[in-house]
This record gives sequence, C-alpha cells and structure tokens, in this order.
Amino acid sequence: MSRKPRRSAPRRFNAQEFLDSSGLKRTIVKFPARRAVFSQGDPATDVLYIQDGAVRLSVLSKTGREAVIGMLGPGDFFGEGCLAGQDLRMGTATTIAPSTILAIEKAEMIRLLHDEPELSDRFISHVLSRNIRIEEDLVDQLFNSSEKRLARALLLLAHFGKDDTPVRDIPGVSQEVLAEIVGTTRSRVNFFMNKFRKLGFIEYNGRITIKKALLSVVLHD
Repeated sequence: MSRKPRRSAPRRFNAQEFLDSSGLKRTIVKFPARRAVFSQGDPATDVLYIQDGAVRLSVLSKTGREAVIGMLGPGDFFGEGCLAGQDLRMGTATTIAPSTILAIEKAEMIRLLHDEPELSDRFISHVLSRNIRIEEDLVDQLFNSSEKRLARALLLLAHFGKDDTPVRDIPGVSQEVLAEIVGTTRSRVNFFMNKFRKLGFIEYNGRITIKKALLSVVLHD
C-alpha cells in the first residue's frame, strides 16, 4: 500500500526578504545613534521598516514635555499613520543605536498591501501588536515603579517573547537614553543597572546582554 507523500510545512513569510527583493521602490538609509529619522510636524510621506538597530517613538506636548510612546527593533514598521490620512508626523522617531531604515513611499506601500496578501497580513499583525504594546506601555507608566519600567524596557529592546531564547544582546544604549525611555534620572538607571548586574540578570561587554531571568523583576509584585 503506497503512502501519501508528507506535506512540508508552509514557508513562513519573510518580510525582510520580500522588502529586499528587486523591483521594489524603496530607499535604504543608515542612521547613527540618537539621530531623528523624522520629527513631529514633518510631512508624512512614507512608511518605514527597521532592517537593523532600534528606534524610539516620542511625542512633544505644547508645553515642551516629551513622552516616549514606543520602542521598536528589527522587523518593525513605523510611520504608518500616512496610510490613514495623516499629512504630518504626529511624533518623532529617533534612533537608539546605529540603524538601517528602509523607507517605502506611501503610494508604493498601498499598492503592496493590495497586491501582496502575505505582506498585508504581516503588516496588519504588526499594527495590532503595536496597539497592544501601547496599551501595556500606558499601564506600565501609570502603575509600575521605575525599576520595573527599566526592566521592561530592556526586555522589549532585546525582543524577549518572540521565542524561547534565554539570552539576547541589545545595541549599545546609553544610560541617558534609557532614562529618557523610562522617564527617570540617569542616576536611578545606573543604580538599577548595577543591581540587575549583581543579580545576574544582565551583563556588560561592549553591548548589553539581557537574560530571561530579568522577567522576574517585571512579574514580581
């Protein structure tokens, strides 16, 4: 009795490979750390995709107060507000570390979302995940201590939760930048970073190495 050939698992869509494909109208720009990719009030003309590095999203109030509303890494889209009718950027995107950013013009992105179902699914998943993360960030800012907020920021920068990797490196992020992300002082960040290192949750070696055990700080009540 003949056996039916075993079906291979469907190939997971790789957004990076697709966006790197020939024929796609795009611009690739390399940014040093702490450089604005776009600023609040700039024309919203394209959608951006992080190939490498890290970006923080922030909003400046009329009184000059800045609030960090998101941290993104490789594989994340941003600037998608232009697809929903935004003529001007509602916030500022700043690199946390040296980053390679791919920019896709609005019209080209709309065409891709219509013509490429797999990319459309990936993009929708990204937008929904971003909305969930923004809600979690708001809860974090309202109810958690600066120690927990720092631990969560480090875990997000290391992209924990996407798989079971026990240890991850993140780009060299200064304590000043971490203080801005967390909403506290550099001295407090330095205190908690030293505490995390003594507890074996992180390591310094040119880059910051984050261990999954740091989750205990976030989960502990």
